[in-house]
Order: sequence, then structure tokens, then C-alpha cells
Amino acid sequence: MPRNIWSGAISFGLVTVPISVASATEEHSIRFHQYHLEDMGRVRVRKYCEIEDREVDQGEIGKGYQLTKEQVIPISDEELRDLPLPTVKAIEIVAFVPLDSVDPLKIGEGYYLAPSGQVAAKPYKLLRMALARSSKVAVAKYAWSGRERLGLLRVREDAIVLHAMRWPDEVRSPEELLPPPVELSDDEVDGALALMDSMTREDLEGEEFQDTYTEALEQIIEAKREHREPPKLAEPESKPGQVVDLMAALTESVEKARASRGEDADVHELPKKKTAKKQPVKKTAAKKTTKKAAAKKTSGRRPRSA
Repeated sequence: MPRNIWSGAISFGLVTVPISVASATEEHSIRFHQYHLEDMGRVRVRKYCEIEDREVDQGEIGKGYQLTKEQVIPISDEELRDLPLPTVKAIEIVAFVPLDSVDPLKIGEGYYLAPSGQVAAKPYKLLRMALARSSKVAVAKYAWSGRERLGLLRVREDAIVLHAMRWPDEVRSPEELLPPPVELSDDEVDGALALMDSMTREDLEGEEFQDTYTEALEQIIEAKREHREPPKLAEPESKPGQVVDLMAALTESVEKARASRGEDADVHELPKKKTAKKQPVKKTAAKKTTKKAAAKKTSGRRPRSA
């Protein structure tokens, strides 16, 4: 059972839905500690007070805002919880928008919103069904952990999910990172579309979507525990950054995708390279030119005397 991390309500016009919040995801990656390599002694981060010159416990630590170099304003958790904002106690829906109008870069961690008690069951279901039928998502504001945030509410199966969102000014412009202008042929674009067709899936189930990084780490740990040589990474067939023939690379990629999915995979054929057709020489124009030249020659001759 996931831990409850926040309790409040969803504010939907005049409708209030009491809810509790739990994380919708969990971490399965391998975690490392820091060690002193000489003797493998554990290296820890100690919380130290600079003024009293001593280590302090977690219960002695609080938040503060540095106003000047000499003055710090202490802020308690109670003061943060009691901020004069409606979003401190509720997730306030401010708009409904189509999902494809939301930039995925703005979407962050996901949380399940669970109805709190029987009284919340009916308004919770009402909001969930309205979101599902409208094919829209709700944009809301809420305040957690000392700051106000934007959130996106959507339906997943029978639950309402809240995604943390970034404010518009928190997303950087990619303008400085764009490549220089290049030209692409229609054949190259069609080849990329054919490759996309060959790699299209109906869902994200299968061995391609397993965490192979964690599996590789486990193999290394197991090998070192048994004093064996850890497995080595196979050398890539082509070096990164190597200039390749795009059409040749696309053709080979489609063939590999077909082989991995079976010969009867439903893919479009790659476009054949177009060759310029030779234009036939217009004989009519040549005939006319010959006739004009002959006429000039004839008109230039003097008549013979009898």
C-alpha cells in the first residue's frame, strides 16, 4: 500500500472532492553508497552548525531565507501550511484543455488521487467520468513543499492522476541547440516514415521495454562477489558520429525491423531512388532551323546569266 503524502480536496467549481495523494510510481534502480576506497569505510554527510561548531540532529534543523549576508529569516513548516492561498488546502482546477495542447516537457511526476471516505465517492466518480467523456485534461494549481505548482489531472483506468507541471518560464528555449540548416530529399523523409511504420507498436509491453541497465549492474555485482571477470560490452558496429549514407542506413534498419517482427510485418516499401529521365530531342525544331538556313543560302546567291 503506497504511503499517503498529502491530504486535501479537488476544487471543481462549487464541487469539492476530498482526496488523499499517493505516488503513482516506484523506483527499482540499484542505489550506491559512498565509500573511502582505501579501506572501504562508509563516507557519510554530517549536518554541522557553523556557529556552534558541532554536529546537529534532524530535529534541530529548519528552513530559513537568507535576506542579507548577516540576516536569515526562519520559516516554519506550520507557516508554510497556513499560507493565505486557496491552493494550500485544495487542488484548484482552473481550466480544461486537450491533452495534445500540453507540451510534454512541462509534465513531471505522477500521483494517484484517492477519494477520502464514502462522501467523496460520488463527486470523485463524477469528475473522473467527465474527464473521460470529454477527452480533455484539467489544469490545476496546488501548493506543496513550500511552493505553488501547476498540475495536470487525467484519467488512468478508474483513477484520477495528478501530474506535477512546470511553469512556462521553467522550460528553456531549444533555439541555441538547433542544428545548422540542411536539405533533405523526399526519398529520405519517405524512408524515415517507412522505418517508423516497421517499428510501430500497439503497446509498450515486451522485452524491449525492460530495465536492462539494472540487470547489467546486477551481473557486475554478482561477478565481483564471486571474484569473476565482469561481462564486457560488445563493440558497436559503427562508431558514434560516423557519417553514413542515410538511404542505405534506413534500408538496412527497415530490413532488421522486419526480421525481428517476422516477414509478414505490415510495413511500407522504401521508395526507390528516382532517376532523371532523358528528355527526347525535338526534331521539329531542328527541321525548322535547317529550312531557314537553306532559304538564307538560296536568297544570297546571284542568278546565273544565260
